[in-house]
Amino acid sequence: MHCAGVDAEAQQRRTATVEAAMPPEISRVAVYCGSSSGTDPAYLRDAVTVGTLLVERGIELVYGGGKVGLMGAVADAVLHAGGTVHGVITKELLQAEVGHMGITTLEVVDSMHTRKARMGALADAFLALPGGFGTWEELTEMLTWTQLGIQRKPLVLCNTNGYWDPLIEQTNRAVAAGFIKAHHGELVRVGADPASALDALLASTPLPTPKWAVG
Repeated sequence: MHCAGVDAEAQQRRTATVEAAMPPEISRVAVYCGSSSGTDPAYLRDAVTVGTLLVERGIELVYGGGKVGLMGAVADAVLHAGGTVHGVITKELLQAEVGHMGITTLEVVDSMHTRKARMGALADAFLALPGGFGTWEELTEMLTWTQLGIQRKPLVLCNTNGYWDPLIEQTNRAVAAGFIKAHHGELVRVGADPASALDALLASTPLPTPKWAVG
């Protein structure tokens, strides 16, 4: 494993925004998920399945660098299947989330802002598994970046046992209430299970140029 400290100022310059153009193919997927395993065994099961499927489909993992909870389960599944894992973690969370020292590369950065930007820059697409505040923030920030045209990489929710149903409902409610335009609401893509979620990612076409000012 290569563990590298990242110069904060230089790193922020390099990763302040995610590349706007859609990559020609998806070779790395950033997985957002909980540092806890949750109460439903299905969450852990699907996290392991995601890791295995990524390797089967020739895709490298980008994630938050921890070795506990769903984060650790995805990383360990990729490693067990012979795949490549890129982790990005802050100095503070290196201890709090028990940084995974057995992955392929682990970058230690200065802030959460740098961490999210770096993960976004490394990945060609994003997959959200169940998780808490951190997971919600990561996926909604990427959706916002897409809405604003900062990036055009696809994001899919893996809706294990309907975990994301309330978010999907809230998105529809926001569209109906006029706070999100209908075409932006369609950015929230969903797969019922790991296989269908990855299928949706791999079948994604370049997202259209955003229509921020018009309906």
